Amino acid sequence: MADLHIQINREKGGIAGQIASELRDSIRRGRLAPGTRLPATRDLATDLQVSRGVVVEAYEQLVAEGFLVSRVGVGTQVTPKNAVNNARKPPRAAAPTRVRPMRRTGANPYYGHRPTSPDLTHFPRERWLAAVRHVLTTVPSDALDYGDPGGVPELREELAGYLRRVRAADVRPENLIVVGGVAQGLSLVLHVLSQHRGLRLAVEDPTSHRQLPLLRRAGAHLVRVPVDEEGLDVRRLSGDAVLVTPAHQFPTGVVLSPRRRAALMEWAHAGHRTILEDDYDAEFRFDRDPVGCLQGLAPDRVILSGSVSKALAPGLRMGWVAAPADLAEAIRRARGELDLGSPVIEQYALAHFLRTGGYDKHLRRMRREYRRRRDALVAALAEELPKVQVKGIEAGLHMYLELPSGWEEQDVVRAAKDLGLSAEPVGPMRESPGPPAVVVGFARLPTHKAAEAVRGLKIRMS
Repeated sequence: MADLHIQINREKGGIAGQIASELRDSIRRGRLAPGTRLPATRDLATDLQVSRGVVVEAYEQLVAEGFLVSRVGVGTQVTPKNAVNNARKPPRAAAPTRVRPMRRTGANPYYGHRPTSPDLTHFPRERWLAAVRHVLTTVPSDALDYGDPGGVPELREELAGYLRRVRAADVRPENLIVVGGVAQGLSLVLHVLSQHRGLRLAVEDPTSHRQLPLLRRAGAHLVRVPVDEEGLDVRRLSGDAVLVTPAHQFPTGVVLSPRRRAALMEWAHAGHRTILEDDYDAEFRFDRDPVGCLQGLAPDRVILSGSVSKALAPGLRMGWVAAPADLAEAIRRARGELDLGSPVIEQYALAHFLRTGGYDKHLRRMRREYRRRRDALVAALAEELPKVQVKGIEAGLHMYLELPSGWEEQDVVRAAKDLGLSAEPVGPMRESPGPPAVVVGFARLPTHKAAEAVRGLKIRMS
C-alpha cells in the first residue's frame, strides 16, 4: 500500500480538492506509479484526520478524470500504464485523402443568439473597464507594438495557472497560444495537422452543425462516431485524430465516462494519434466539481482548446490552445502568418482580470445564477410537460430535451422561439437517426419566467 505523503491546509478549505490535487501531482511526477494501490478511503481519512466522505469525493474526482480506477474486490489504484502515461511519440503519417468540399447552407448559421449563449446583461462591465484602464495607465508604450503572435507573456502565464488550478491541465505558458476563440484555434490546429497530407478527423455524432464547415475548410475529412450515455463510443473510432467535448458533450449533455476516457487514451497512444479537446463550457458544472480535462492525462497527445465566450462574452473573441511543444510552436508560427496575433490591450486586460480574481468571482456568481435558471426550467418541465425528458448532466448553458413520440422538432423550435427561448433541432446535428430532440438555452431565461414559458410551450404543442 502506497504512503501518500499528502499535505493539506485546513485554513484554506476545499480539503477534497487539495487531496485530489496532491494525488494528481504525485501521479504526474511518477511518485505514484501506474498500478499502485491506494489506501482504503477509511484508512486515508484516519491518517489525514478528515471525514471519510472527503476522501471518497477526492477519489471519485480522480476516477472520473481517469487518473485512478476503482474495482470491487481490488480497491482503488493508479490507472495502469498505457492508459495515461505512455511514451511520447510523433503522430504517424497517413495516406493523402481528398478534402470534402464545404456544403452550401441556406440561412447563415454563424451569427446571433444560440442555445449556448450566456446572459450578456451580466457581463462585468465595470470590472472589465477597470481592467482596461489599468492596462492603459500601466503598460509601457512598447507593449502596444507588434508582439508575439502566440500571445502576450503575462496572459499566457495567468492562463497556464488558471488551467492548472481549475481544469487540472498540465500546461506551461510556452505551450499556450492565444487565439480569437475556439473556432480559430481549431482552424489553426487542423491547418498544422493536415499540412502535406489529408487528415481523417473523427467527430461526435450528434455534434454542432456549425462546426462542420469550419473543420472541412481547415482540411479535415470527417468521420462521424456515435455518442451514447457514456459519451463518444471509442470502440467505433477511426481516423488520425478525434475532436471531443468530454466534459459536457454538445448537444447531448453527457460526460465522457471514466471507462471511455481510459479507452480514448489507449486509442491515442496505440496509434500515435491526436485528441482535440473542446472545453467549451466546463466551468459551469452545477452538481459537483467539473471533471478535469483530458489534456491533464496526456499532454503529449491532447490539444486543449477553450475560450471566454461562455464565461464572459462571445464578442470578446478570445481563447487559447494548449498543445505539445512541437505543435505549439507550429501553431504559433501559423498564427503569425495568418494575422500577426490577437489584440494586445484585451490580452493584458484579461491577464489583469485573472490575476486580481475578477474572473473567478464572476464565474462563481454566474454559476449560481445559471444553476437557479436551469433548476427552474427543469421543475417547470416536470410539472407541465412530464413526457419531455431532460437528458445530460447538470451543467453548461443548454439542455437536451428528448421529445415525446409524435412531436416534430421544428414545431417545438418555432414554438420555443415565439416564447423568447433559444432552441435548435437536433436532427440536423445527426448523421445516424435518433429520437426527436431539441437543444434549449436557459442562460437568458430568468427564473421567474420559466414556468410561464413552459406553460406557453404546452399550449402551443397541445
